[in-house]
Amino acid sequence: MNMTEKILAKAARKKEVQPGEIIEVNVDLAMTHDGTSPPTIKTFKKIAEKTGKRRVWDPKKIVIVYDHNIPPNNIGAAEFQQITREFAKEQGIENIFKHGEGICHQVLPEKGFTKPGTIIIGGDSHTCTYGAFGAFATGMGATDMAMIFATGKTWLRVPESVKIEVNGEFQEHVTAKDLILHIIGELGVDGATYKSIEFTGETIKGLGVPDRMTICNMTVEMGAKNGIIEPNKPVIEYLKKRTSQKNFEIYTSDPDYDYHEEFYFNIDNLEPQVACPNSVDNVKDVKKVIGTHIDQAFLGSCTNGRFKDLKMAAEILKDEKIHDDVRMVVVPASSEIYLKALKEGIIKIFIDAGAIVCNPGCGPCLGAHMGVLGPGEVCISTSNRNFQGRMGDPKSKVYLANPIIVAKSAIKGEISIPE
Repeated sequence: MNMTEKILAKAARKKEVQPGEIIEVNVDLAMTHDGTSPPTIKTFKKIAEKTGKRRVWDPKKIVIVYDHNIPPNNIGAAEFQQITREFAKEQGIENIFKHGEGICHQVLPEKGFTKPGTIIIGGDSHTCTYGAFGAFATGMGATDMAMIFATGKTWLRVPESVKIEVNGEFQEHVTAKDLILHIIGELGVDGATYKSIEFTGETIKGLGVPDRMTICNMTVEMGAKNGIIEPNKPVIEYLKKRTSQKNFEIYTSDPDYDYHEEFYFNIDNLEPQVACPNSVDNVKDVKKVIGTHIDQAFLGSCTNGRFKDLKMAAEILKDEKIHDDVRMVVVPASSEIYLKALKEGIIKIFIDAGAIVCNPGCGPCLGAHMGVLGPGEVCISTSNRNFQGRMGDPKSKVYLANPIIVAKSAIKGEISIPE
């Protein structure tokens, strides 16, 4: 078996599982946020009325994070958070982060909830991020999340597996974001539908936590059920600092495993990539879109709002000014990252350059608040989606790029690369 199948077999209490097999698994951790908690709660209450089971299966294994509309920007958002807060109190769910601690996909790893070999199901499509820690992690809708809240179990079809092997070295101004954009451009938005993507190769093995999170975060943009990477030493050290555990159950794929598909990439000559409107697989070398006018630059999201990303952008923005035609919105992925950036003078660099620094959260990524686009406006963003209307008006356009390209473009007023 491969590592995903081994994790699923353990959770299903089976000796082995096969691709295509329908299994019921025990869930180790369930997560919802302020946007998906209320519909999950509504469905949970309907289940409770029919079954008489009115308590969640295990309040210690449920995590709720306010991140999509924090602080609430309208009455509906405030009501959603009120409903969620009351439910958590009623059910004894103590793992609720409601004070701007950050984006769920950053908060859970920081607080020690993401562990290798576990099943993590979240009410958000980018739950696949946690595959960076060797976990099986995937997103589900409110009905499935409600059943997990009630029973601690869910059903899955064992996915076919795709191996993506990456070798070579990153060149200057090229990052893990460029790698995953390039892969999506090659495979397409439906190139891995309901498949498990396993990343390997010397390049992947050498990556630290932030880059692994960026790569796994965007596997859903290829339609994948999950993305996963075997933990390396930096991942284990990260986990040891954030949990009381010192030993973790790490699964590896059998060397003779026969994958459904295999893809090989060498990044020695990879250039910075840009996903152009309105599809994540509409990927081009940045030099092909240089000079495209922008109205907004967004640095943040669960893809690229980590400290490493802020630091890369700050190195470009130091002693520079944001272009008069551009508003730059910076949203750190968590309060921990925000405080570190503040301590090291990075926030000051952003403000001195003329950027708007907002509280941790999802913000502009989903067009909720803090950076909504108007008709015809163009944004270059470090986020993960550029669908039509994703960040605001349906006539606006979004280009996806790495933090370096976003920062340089904010200075120039058009898509640019450092000299």
